[in-house]
Amino acid sequence: MIPLATALIITLALQPAAAQSRTGSCPLDSVEFHKCAIEKAKTFSPPRTPDGAPDFQGYWNSRHNGAVWDIEPRKGEGSLVPATTGVIVDMPDRKIPYQPWALAKRNELRARPFDDPKGHCAPSPPPRDSFTNYGLQIVQPAGHVVILYEQMHDYRIIPTTPRRPLPASIKLWHPESAGRWEGNTLVVDNRNTNGKDWFEPSGNFQTENTHVVERYTMIDPDTIHFEVRIEDPTIYAKPWTIAIAFTRNREEGYYQLEFACHEGERDMQHYTEEQGRGRSDVFVDPVKR
Repeated sequence: MIPLATALIITLALQPAAAQSRTGSCPLDSVEFHKCAIEKAKTFSPPRTPDGAPDFQGYWNSRHNGAVWDIEPRKGEGSLVPATTGVIVDMPDRKIPYQPWALAKRNELRARPFDDPKGHCAPSPPPRDSFTNYGLQIVQPAGHVVILYEQMHDYRIIPTTPRRPLPASIKLWHPESAGRWEGNTLVVDNRNTNGKDWFEPSGNFQTENTHVVERYTMIDPDTIHFEVRIEDPTIYAKPWTIAIAFTRNREEGYYQLEFACHEGERDMQHYTEEQGRGRSDVFVDPVKR
């Protein structure tokens, strides 16, 4: 198994150069893309499935602007956290509006990147499962949207018809996802999270009170505007919004590769041991080992 940190570094380098500046006819930068996508969605009519829903089916790549390392802007710290522009689109500084005590906790967690649950192969709830250097596939059986992530062979089954909600006492790594169509947009309301995951390895955390609402809107045949509203009055001063693009993968013969990541993996402890000896370069660029 390729170590997760190694795979993240390798796959970023393999992203197409054309994706560096633009996504379709919109800029790649999250704030500018968000503005552009809202306008383009007003005039685009997406293809339809046999039951009349917008047809998102196919393979897609996430243009995450570095969110796989940090959803906030960062100057860059070697290969561990390259420079990022951030994906928060409704805050002037593009940063999470933490309450003071929660910001202090985030900074404490940031100093312990090896505590990141995903680094130990825990499943990622939304929106983190979309911040990946690997592809995803969307299929739409009647009354559902199913997202198959290449990373960790993770998946989500999102019903788009009303269902009885789970009791609030049940907490899950993957929250209960309730989908509905609002015009051409798939809206997914996520609740019942266990609050144990981070948004990425930079320590930006959540709690079991974190409420995530996703919106998927196709703005041209090859681009989905992915918007996420996040609120949690226990740690954030106000709600905040993320936006990124999914671009269609049209590579002939493409298929998702096998990806194995198992709880109880043994690589992370080696990174941690070396970091304790002052060998920060082990995690910065494990390919050199």
